[in-house]
Parts: sequence; structure tokens; C-alpha cells
Amino acid sequence: MSIQLDHDELHRLLAALADSDIQEFRLEGEDFRLEVRRNLPIASAVAAAVPVASGSDLQVQQVSQVKTELPAPSNPPPAVPAVRADLVDVTAPMVGTFYRAPAPGEPNFVEVGNRIGVGQTVCILEAMKLMNELESEVSGEIIEILVENGTPVEFGEVLMRVKPA
Repeated sequence: MSIQLDHDELHRLLAALADSDIQEFRLEGEDFRLEVRRNLPIASAVAAAVPVASGSDLQVQQVSQVKTELPAPSNPPPAVPAVRADLVDVTAPMVGTFYRAPAPGEPNFVEVGNRIGVGQTVCILEAMKLMNELESEVSGEIIEILVENGTPVEFGEVLMRVKPA
């Protein structure tokens, strides 16, 4: 059986593992190996290998190795202000670094008071050197931005709050 993982599936798998009680996980395919260990000094994950043409032969070359520390499952997410029933929370779909703008020196995607529409990019979450644009799932007005630019965030952490239109 050949296992194939695309970028989104890998992020969903890592998010599910981070939110579970699993202490050690190993997944191997023909051209990759993923290992995650929790509660050890360092957990390692080997990124997917890519095929590389060499003459008439196709060889597989290792792309990179990623080392990361995973939070213990008992770590609660950071405290956030009390929830208002009339607001919708925009939460982090993965562990990563929160960025308010597409690049340093460029304007932020949104500010408090801005009106947004469904599908509009509201921030970027960087995970494993990949920039993932987070799009709004609701139209409305940005009421609060709870995370500072460049701050690491956890899966499920509230990033901002929107008052639906």
C-alpha cells in the first residue's frame, strides 16, 4: 500500500496528533518517513522526499529534516478574554507563527474596525517554513485581534474576533 500525503493532509494529521494523547507516532511511505515523539527533548519529523532525475534513472533525494518540540497534551491554550455571544472566534487551524501582513513593511491584512468578507485573507500562519493564508469564514467587522505579530500560536488558539454582518 502506497501512502501519499499532500500539504493540507499533513497539517491536519499534525494538528490531530498535537490535540491527542498519542506519545509517539510513525508513518512511512515509499518516499518519506514521519516520526513524532512527545515528552522527549526533541521530536523529529522527516519531510517528504522528492524524486530527482539523474540521467535516465529516477532517484529519490531527501529534501529536509525538521526538528520541533511538540507541546504536551496537558498544556492548556493561552488564556483569552471572555467570549461575547455576539462574536465569532477566528482560531488557528494549526500550530505556527502568526503574521498580520504578507511581508515585513507591508500593510496588515486587517485592522480592528475593518469590514471583511468570506474568503478574505485575515492573516498568515507560518508552519514548517510554509506560509499558510488564513481566510475568513464569515463576513463582518473585526472587533479584536488577540495575538501580536510574529507570535507562536497553538492549534485552536483564538486569533481574532469578528462581529458577523
